[in-house]
Amino acid sequence: MDNANVGMPSIVLGEFAEATGLGASDFLREMQSHLMQKSRCRVISLTVWDWRRGMKKSNYLLRMVMLAMFVALGVVISPILRVEGMCPMAHLINITCAVFMGPAYALLCALLIGIIRMLVMGIPPLALTGAVFGATLSGVFYKLSKGKIIAAVLGEVIGTGLIGSIVSYPVMTYLWGKEGLTWFFYVPSFIMGTLIGGSIAFLLLIRLQAAGVLSKIQNALKDIDTTKDDKETVA
Repeated sequence: MDNANVGMPSIVLGEFAEATGLGASDFLREMQSHLMQKSRCRVISLTVWDWRRGMKKSNYLLRMVMLAMFVALGVVISPILRVEGMCPMAHLINITCAVFMGPAYALLCALLIGIIRMLVMGIPPLALTGAVFGATLSGVFYKLSKGKIIAAVLGEVIGTGLIGSIVSYPVMTYLWGKEGLTWFFYVPSFIMGTLIGGSIAFLLLIRLQAAGVLSKIQNALKDIDTTKDDKETVA
């Protein structure tokens, strides 16, 4: 019984070799070559998969660096042309960040800048109400318009000049304790600030777009969808 079992692999190998027209030794070499080639393909496939995963992580780090740069720049240049209720440089940062990185990052950027300005510079809550709505709508409008810069500027004007200015009234009255305000008290100054900052952002982004730099920056900051590649690799 044991001898029969031992002889089975040899018999099966002989049958396969006879069916393929090869000798037993040639058949073994062909099988070994096939397995090695398949193993190499698997290694290359896994290497490419790991590279794409590393690229996605690299893009995430790049976005974090870009976000930190926007926040730092926004805090530093915010005093330029600033009066209470008008901060043109904040709108420049909002629109540029929205075009580069989208509405979510623009909102986060405006939120972080506002908090830092309130804590470090003693700015009232206008630092938030005059930034977060415009930054978000700027990114949303830019995305819905499929990349029109003027739409991003319009989103900032509506979000800050109208929504943010009206929301600022209850915030400044009931939370900050400022008296003598009305619902439309901040509308003129907020709109003026968005027009100044929006004009600067528009000219900057148009120049970058004409030079082909804007699309390169946006592509560099995009996510890489590796789901499909991962499925193909596993298959």
